[in-house]
Amino acid sequence: MAAQTGNRGSGLRFSPWNLLLIIPFWILLTPLYNREDPALFGMPFFYWFQFVGIAIGVACTTLVYLGTRNKPATAPPSEPADVDDLDGGNAR
Repeated sequence: MAAQTGNRGSGLRFSPWNLLLIIPFWILLTPLYNREDPALFGMPFFYWFQFVGIAIGVACTTLVYLGTRNKPATAPPSEPADVDDLDGGNAR
């Protein structure tokens, strides 16, 4: 059984913030950036567009983390005790 810290649990939680994690998937659409122009500082579009995508992905992940880190999680449904729980806590 997982130990709980404060109001955090191991349960599943959903937040509208999590929808921001869909945005970084736009970088997977290769036809969107499979070209050379416009170049930026001599770097073809194909390369600098991917760098921008990485920065946007990091920003989205950071925003989701900051927006959800203090949200309480619902506790998972209780499961029947297994053999290790019945052992009395001596098992390691």
